Amino acid sequence: MPTARPARTPWYREITRRKAKSFFAAWLGYLLDGFDFVLITLVLTEIADDFGLTAVESASLVSGAFVTRWLGGAVLGALGDRFGRRSAMVASILLYSTGTFACGFAWDYTSLFAARLLIGTGMAGEYSASATYVLESWPARLRNRASGFLISGFSLGGVLAAEVYEQVVPAHGWRWLFYIGLFPVAVALWVRRALPEADDWQARVGAAAERPNPFRPLFAGPRRAAVNSLLTAVATAALFAVFTPLGAGAVPLLSVLAAASLVAFAVQLGGRRRWLLLLALCATVFCAFLYSWPVQALLPTYLKTELGFTPGQVSDALYWAGFGTMAGCVAAGFLGDRFGTRRAYGCTLLAGLAFVFPVFAVRDSLVGLGVLLFLMLACLQGISGLLPRYIAGHFPTATRAASLGFTYNVGALGGAVAPVLGAELAGPMSLGRALAVLTCGLTLTVIALIGFDVPRRLNRLIDPEPVPDHLATGPPQGRAASGDRDGRGPGVTPCP
Repeated sequence: MPTARPARTPWYREITRRKAKSFFAAWLGYLLDGFDFVLITLVLTEIADDFGLTAVESASLVSGAFVTRWLGGAVLGALGDRFGRRSAMVASILLYSTGTFACGFAWDYTSLFAARLLIGTGMAGEYSASATYVLESWPARLRNRASGFLISGFSLGGVLAAEVYEQVVPAHGWRWLFYIGLFPVAVALWVRRALPEADDWQARVGAAAERPNPFRPLFAGPRRAAVNSLLTAVATAALFAVFTPLGAGAVPLLSVLAAASLVAFAVQLGGRRRWLLLLALCATVFCAFLYSWPVQALLPTYLKTELGFTPGQVSDALYWAGFGTMAGCVAAGFLGDRFGTRRAYGCTLLAGLAFVFPVFAVRDSLVGLGVLLFLMLACLQGISGLLPRYIAGHFPTATRAASLGFTYNVGALGGAVAPVLGAELAGPMSLGRALAVLTCGLTLTVIALIGFDVPRRLNRLIDPEPVPDHLATGPPQGRAASGDRDGRGPGVTPCP
């Protein structure tokens, strides 16, 4: 007689109470991160009226939080690698909460932009610290789920921000929306008290005699330290000038200076064997932000200016969008664990393209627009819940937070370019059409980069040894090393 197969334990039973508590703490940090970050997109028109800003200037306020992300992600990531993920999570929450509170006291464009720089620094650290913390705490076969579930918190934060906007801004003005930013400080203190350290970091790094220093190569000797300090100043100043009126007339030159400085850091951090991998991952994230952030940043402006929506209608539309993204993040976790990260990513993006132009064609039906927004963002934004899993798997535990923080947040400069580019394209065409064109074109690019594993393939040009998936179960073997390696073994092919 055939023997009965043992029943498989449900996945959620593998998440102990301690892991669930740890996840909730990290997820809550992401929710607050999303709440604080999205606030500016809701009141761009009110701020523009108060400060007399053009459409491009007001859009650059969204970009401001991206200017310092590369530095915040790298520094707070290195803090997480050396002293633990928990400390970096707390520091990041304190930074972006303080920046949000400061936005409420801004007296002009420059002061508000400076506060956005502080928000960006903290947000970058939150991404690298929380993502590595959760990924390293969950079982290897569930790490796509961990990634998708975590990023869903950011989306819910955006929904809550829309609710607060509807209740606060019409009655009290836009500044009160930012005064609420002090609330996450209390959460940060609670997290510090209650959170255990990530399992992987504690086992492989925390108990080691010598703690890692991911930036040691940048400061190996006084000459290199001086050069890299200068590069840091050049990159930060150039990016600041690019996204403010200070750089008017010199944007191309400043952009080249900033890009060259960041490439120099990537080459040094990646070393001889991995520098091309780091650059390719940065480019992938850059394109991912270029397709996603025009809609995220300028959707409220589109609804208010081109469709004439009231604050209540804007909030209703953003509910559909936020819950669609949240549902997509959760679904992405299951899809990634079932079909592999890259296949789930590419195929879901391809499905989402079907909804882009219909979204911007609807004008008279709030319900119809809401349903289309839900479906589009569930596919296009929700699948980005797998991005932490996809990037972090390229790096070992000892340098994962700093590498993820640098790679993701350098690429996140695409989010700084996106709203300004969307506003510029809205000159010769309508804002809705500009958003649709940007979203479609860059989504196809990301499908190719992630679906066909371009970063790993490019790295073979300088190092024939395959880049392993450090978050997968067991070491890669044979040809599986060049495949998806999301804990599923060989034979996973990209979505056509």
